[in-house]
Amino acid sequence: MLRRFLVTLVQRSFLVLLLICLGCAAQSAPSADTSKAIERQVRAYYKLPPDVTVSIGPIHPSDFNNYDAVKLTFNRGTRKDEYDFLLSKDGKTLIKLTKLDLTKDPNAEVMKKMDVKGRPTRGNKDAKVVVVNYDDFECPFCSRMHQTLFPQIFKEYGDRVLFIYKDYPLAEIHPWATHAAVDANCLAAQNNDAYWDFADYLHGNQNVVNGAQGHDGQHALIDRAALMQGQQRNLDLAKLQACIKGQDDSAIKASLHEGDSVGVSATPTLFVNGEEMDGALPIAELRAVLDRALTQAGVQPPVHADAAPAPAVSGPTAK
Repeated sequence: MLRRFLVTLVQRSFLVLLLICLGCAAQSAPSADTSKAIERQVRAYYKLPPDVTVSIGPIHPSDFNNYDAVKLTFNRGTRKDEYDFLLSKDGKTLIKLTKLDLTKDPNAEVMKKMDVKGRPTRGNKDAKVVVVNYDDFECPFCSRMHQTLFPQIFKEYGDRVLFIYKDYPLAEIHPWATHAAVDANCLAAQNNDAYWDFADYLHGNQNVVNGAQGHDGQHALIDRAALMQGQQRNLDLAKLQACIKGQDDSAIKASLHEGDSVGVSATPTLFVNGEEMDGALPIAELRAVLDRALTQAGVQPPVHADAAPAPAVSGPTAK
């Protein structure tokens, strides 16, 4: 009995040791030559800057026959990005692995990160399609986009779509953009339409602001324009003046941080129900995105009067 127990104990110990060793093998790092080949290939293929370092993780089993999984980490300063790859068992082929979770809507996940509560709106407040634009009042491309959205796109889609602007002033290259955003939010705190009138003015008159004498002159001109909007809309001018004078940019900073979290890196950046659109898009492209979003939401897109007629269907001539 004792002998049988000892034999069983030895066998089980050997099995545990074997499993541990297999686990160690499964988590082993690629060979030095394979690691060099991997780094050489990804640097060339992705045209990595010289200051990006590449770290290659251990090999572990994958869901694909004849391939193991390996994680590559790209470091640049404080930024770290990790990506999954597949490495053939013979070490000769590397495949970029992109795994998409079909149980989640990526656009809906983006929209969840945006705080639009209390933001000025234009359009149908009950719309199933929402356009969020990260805007910079001094950006010339933003001006072009704004003047495409308003009035043309708004005339066509205003009863079907809700438009919302968020602040993303690029202060490093646009010195008066943050000041303008603060003034716009001071107006928005009292009146939705005053914000939009002010946004229309700034995007239509960037050259006027740019022509003012120095930063102080530009800021003074922006403040006068904001106060004029306040007078026209019968706002509480004392409250508006105090807000403008205070120049509290905390909401602007929060909007910038939020923009970074959803991938904004330049302006204008629009999100149509979470689908990202970069730059001052031609009106035809905007219509295509909006029409698709409306169709997906079960809403009939508008008829575009200036759109080209559909080409005739070619085929054999009937007799």
